[in-house]
Amino acid sequence: MTEFAGYLPGLARDAVAWQTLGFGAGNDAVEIAVPALDGAQTAALAARVRDAARANLKPLPVARIAAILDRAVARLLDRSDPYRKRAEALLPRVTGYDAEMVRLGLTEYLKTFRRPELLKFLAEDFANPQMLDDFQPVPKGGFARAFGPELLVQIWAGNVPGLPLWSQVSALLVKAGSVGKLSSGEPVFAGLFAELLAEVEPAIADCLAVVWWKGGDEAQERAWLNEADLVLAYGGTDALDAIRARVPVTTRFLPFGHKLSFGMVAREALDSRKAWAAAHAAAHDVIRYDQQGCYSPHVFFVERGGRVSPREFAGYVANELSVFERKYPRHALSAGEAGGVAAWRSAEEMKALAGDGDGRALLGDAAGAWSVAYAEEAEDLAPGGLNRTVRIVAVDALDDALPRIAPYRAFLQTVGIAAPPETLHRLAALLGGAGVTRISALGHMTAPEAGWHHDGRFNLLDLVAMVEIERSAEAAADGFAPYAD
Repeated sequence: MTEFAGYLPGLARDAVAWQTLGFGAGNDAVEIAVPALDGAQTAALAARVRDAARANLKPLPVARIAAILDRAVARLLDRSDPYRKRAEALLPRVTGYDAEMVRLGLTEYLKTFRRPELLKFLAEDFANPQMLDDFQPVPKGGFARAFGPELLVQIWAGNVPGLPLWSQVSALLVKAGSVGKLSSGEPVFAGLFAELLAEVEPAIADCLAVVWWKGGDEAQERAWLNEADLVLAYGGTDALDAIRARVPVTTRFLPFGHKLSFGMVAREALDSRKAWAAAHAAAHDVIRYDQQGCYSPHVFFVERGGRVSPREFAGYVANELSVFERKYPRHALSAGEAGGVAAWRSAEEMKALAGDGDGRALLGDAAGAWSVAYAEEAEDLAPGGLNRTVRIVAVDALDDALPRIAPYRAFLQTVGIAAPPETLHRLAALLGGAGVTRISALGHMTAPEAGWHHDGRFNLLDLVAMVEIERSAEAAADGFAPYAD
């Protein structure tokens, strides 16, 4: 079975070279053909998208764009729709994630792109979203308008299903012509969404494209970077450094690198009833897409003094991970992933042996699909082995975790907290000062709200240029009006 990925308005399929990527095995095997464009096709596609956006997308009121997106997302939420059926059939086979996890996760994710949520998205970044349509009065006097780029190039990474939708939607809301580069780990959803959008609203069918090039293909990457007015890229530090070096100095570059997230559990959440709920929520954050997201937890700092001890809480989390494994099995690991898990377990086993009865423990079978390491003495935040490996660290007070996260300030992102209101707000101030950019409830770490500020930045404002008409220009204009004396 071969599926064609990407979305190439104006280019006939038989005029394009295709490269095949293989996924899965046995009855679940699937081949995804991704486009490999030459230089002339790249230039033609960039021009087509840029011209179409200028003619068809930029004149649309932003409210109309939100309504178009809503119609497309409504179809993806309909499990009888052919596009939803394709997504449900292909994404588990391509990513290896459990089909039911993908189904539930996709529905929850897509709901954040319905029209009411998109309006929140707009209001979060613009006090007056009509600023995207026309000049609007501003408090300091004069008028201002927000203009999206002519061509936004997006370079996606990772294999979390549907992740490119954030930047695809953002590009459309600021009326940018956009081209996205598929990740080889999940090359399905972005093109599928573009196809659906073109069907829902043919007028904007040529305003976006979804392409692919082999990682490390410097010539193809430079071709697209030279076409862009703005480049948005996701990936590891080395990959982003390489892209930055190739982006022209006159082109804006927005990088989103790897991040580190963790959880905190206060003693008030550790009575016999609440502790199980907290453990269930924590385990859910661990198993969702097997910790592949930047918002997935690697460590939970757990406060002593509750009816349930941190060590007992670690056992609760282990139990919940075991239950989740039966319900949503972990994806089959690649050799590299299996090696990472084995190395992490080995390091934790060595710590436990060296501790000589200091309270350390490693829960979970080496051949199993999850592992929980427990540390009785406080230790620094550190990346885990991914794929359902997590560390529980006991602390006398949650404040004690602050010095432990300091070495990773530049990489901090999400913290999931189970704590009473006063503790939540006090910790939020401390965590924000330490570099954390998002705080959620346990169980919601992997499901950001619509309009969240990714890595503390603005999803839409970062994409636009503000054009101002100053009061002096207005006053001077009066002197040239027909009514001027």
